Amino acid sequence: MTRKPLPAALQDPATAPMQPQPLSDTEIELRLLMEAIYLKYSYDFRNYTTASQKRRVLYALEQLELPSISALQDRVLRDAALFGQLLQFLTIPVSEMFRDPAYFLALRRHVVPILHTYPSVKVWVAGCSTGEEVFSLAILLREEGLLERTQIYATDINPASLEKARQGIFPLEAIRGYTANYQRAGGLSAFSDYYTAAYEAARFDPSLCADVIFADHSLATDSVFAETQLVSCRNVLIYFNRQLQDRALGLFHESLSHRGFLGLGSKESIDFSGYADRFDAHARTERIYRKVA
Repeated sequence: MTRKPLPAALQDPATAPMQPQPLSDTEIELRLLMEAIYLKYSYDFRNYTTASQKRRVLYALEQLELPSISALQDRVLRDAALFGQLLQFLTIPVSEMFRDPAYFLALRRHVVPILHTYPSVKVWVAGCSTGEEVFSLAILLREEGLLERTQIYATDINPASLEKARQGIFPLEAIRGYTANYQRAGGLSAFSDYYTAAYEAARFDPSLCADVIFADHSLATDSVFAETQLVSCRNVLIYFNRQLQDRALGLFHESLSHRGFLGLGSKESIDFSGYADRFDAHARTERIYRKVA
């Protein structure tokens, strides 16, 4: 005989099954919007954290002067140009050159000497945004005598950001901060040697990225495309939920050659992921890991 479960009011709280928390109206609207974007445009933001989604979408509503998330969804489904605008808010194309200088200094001291032992090197900058990290790595690799035998893949899901990265033009007002970062990262030259300033902008030497492959790639939906010795994906995983973080880490693990290196952002870690036992901490404080299996 099958025993009927006790009414919720009579169940022992210690043994009663956990009830899912009801979603707020905003959370429901966000889920519907992300599903609509995926079905219509194949951009997958469904496993970004709810807090990140909410913050970006509410800001977009303000800037686009729309009254609600549902109104935004209605417009996005009918207006590809508006989706292009929304994409700029969803992807937050914000970065800086030599961000977290200690990370780049650790690359110089603890990773570059090992990369020198390879006849050729492949580097993947995942979530490259508008290119600041790509140019930072290119400068570092040139100074360390590696750039001429290194292939860099710079990927992002935002076409507008990729185009800016290709141009290598950054605001002149930001150069002072970039210069200080470069110096703290162990720069070997005058930072001004790498750019030409004109019209409130700094154009970086195109030869730095002459052989960089800029490409559209989604960590949520796409696969591995090359074997690499270094993957640098910084300040991207913090916007993903645990499921998407593990998917991205799986791609990086698959891409890396034996004993390849993975660099993450200062607030990111693999310690509690499904890949914690697949990497050693090579420079833990700077979030540089090395593939072990």
